[in-house]
Amino acid sequence: MRKIFLSMFALMFCVIPLLSVGAQGTAEYKLLTVYTALPESELPTYFSQFEKDTGIKIQYVRLSAGELLARVRAEKNNPQASVWFGGSYDNFVPASKEGLLEAYQSPELKNIPKVYWDPEGFANPFYVGAIGFACNTEWFKKKGLPYPTSWDDLLKPEFKSQISMAHPGTSGTSYTILATIVQMRGEEGAWKYFTALNQNIRQYTKSGVTPPMDVGLGEAAIGITFSHDGLKPAFEGYPVAMSFPKDGTGYEIGCMALIKNGPAKETANGKRFIDWMLSKRGQDLFETSKSFRIPVNTLATPPKGAISVDSLKVINYDAVWAGQNRNRLVEQFTKVVAAASNLK
Repeated sequence: MRKIFLSMFALMFCVIPLLSVGAQGTAEYKLLTVYTALPESELPTYFSQFEKDTGIKIQYVRLSAGELLARVRAEKNNPQASVWFGGSYDNFVPASKEGLLEAYQSPELKNIPKVYWDPEGFANPFYVGAIGFACNTEWFKKKGLPYPTSWDDLLKPEFKSQISMAHPGTSGTSYTILATIVQMRGEEGAWKYFTALNQNIRQYTKSGVTPPMDVGLGEAAIGITFSHDGLKPAFEGYPVAMSFPKDGTGYEIGCMALIKNGPAKETANGKRFIDWMLSKRGQDLFETSKSFRIPVNTLATPPKGAISVDSLKVINYDAVWAGQNRNRLVEQFTKVVAAASNLK
């Protein structure tokens, strides 16, 4: 009897961390499953602080935005996660149209400019960032060349096999690049541009955070990336500097959302995480994580060294159109420019 009692006690001890008793005597589930497109290095800052503040432990899977969208699609009939955390709004548009997301608009939106809101009520914006060029300072110094300051600069023969860019089929970053050029030059002009740029591409990577890492390691001279991802290796001491196209660039509104029909016992925790990440408390952690993301909550403090979208020449980027045309443009890019196989 004593052994049985001890075994039952041990089992109860293992379950207790996931459940706690609320003020009304009801059990509160203390676990949240998240799919995220944010870099692995940032996640402990947000997730550990959220757990300290709420007692809710986060288990997660990290994928690039395009892969994440594909996974949520594949799990439509049996979703395994509750929250989609990170990635450009472009990816959330088709997801909501396909019935993959649960409508939820956080009360914290009251502190966020309406220009960033999702008119359909599914995605919750939590940062912004612009596309630019991460440049290896040592390579440019050795070659005696200036940093690229226009999209056409990337086509110069001196950059042959020196540019790293992700594939838009797997990367939300690179899809923003693709949609930016299409919106600037039209589709015919965009395919001509990317066909020419392909001659200078060293490799198409799966993730948008890889190109600036390639640059930092000296494996590429230029990486086309978001500003916050390019600033990260520079802060860590790698020879990287950011340059931006003076002829205009696109930008992302990074979002998060509830996954439709995710684990029912996690729904309240998912909403709580979204609210927390949109609050000043959550957004101020961009400084702690050294992510260089620009918070959208007007009460939050931007990280030191971050590059404001307002300081750059950005186009009137149509994220809704980009999201609605994502599948078609990615298919065309793969067909005309580069196959999605053998990505690194």
